[in-house]
Amino acid sequence: MNIRFRCPRCDTVASLSRLDANVIACPACDWNRPLPASFQHAQRPSECLCCGCPDLWRQKDFPQRVGIALVACGAILSSIAVMYYRPNLALAILMAFALGDMLLYALMPDVLVCYRCGARFRDQTPQQDYPAFSLDTAERYRQEHARLTDARAGDQPASSPAGPLVASGSSAGLPPDEGPSRSQALSSR
Repeated sequence: MNIRFRCPRCDTVASLSRLDANVIACPACDWNRPLPASFQHAQRPSECLCCGCPDLWRQKDFPQRVGIALVACGAILSSIAVMYYRPNLALAILMAFALGDMLLYALMPDVLVCYRCGARFRDQTPQQDYPAFSLDTAERYRQEHARLTDARAGDQPASSPAGPLVASGSSAGLPPDEGPSRSQALSSR
């Protein structure tokens, strides 16, 4: 199994092709996590091996940028054919790209993706028993991440009053309408 994940400690993207000693470990730092017992017996993840999230979804293992580039190329080529008053050629181009898309969809293997941390698990046996992407589940984890980020931001000390607003010319870091007026500042000198 090939695992690609972002280390929670050092934020490095790591890729592991085999698992040693029943732990998943970051090669860049000393972070590690023991593999769940369910994975050790079945060699199939029932939960994310990196964060323990029970929600995994499957998608085709195809680079999204390449897919978007193919769609854009098909649209541009068919538009050029329409521009030269060749509608049959334009339809043929669109049909060829649609056929290529269907072939790629049928031939590409699936990859498992964790909703919480985005870890990807490749080289699995066919994964038809895993669900496809669910927008409700993804939104739940997105909101969880936003709440955690806001909570961490609230725990950190506030920035100094001489923050970025001072650089824009306002007094003492206050917005322009709350600082002393220009005439008050000149009269106090």
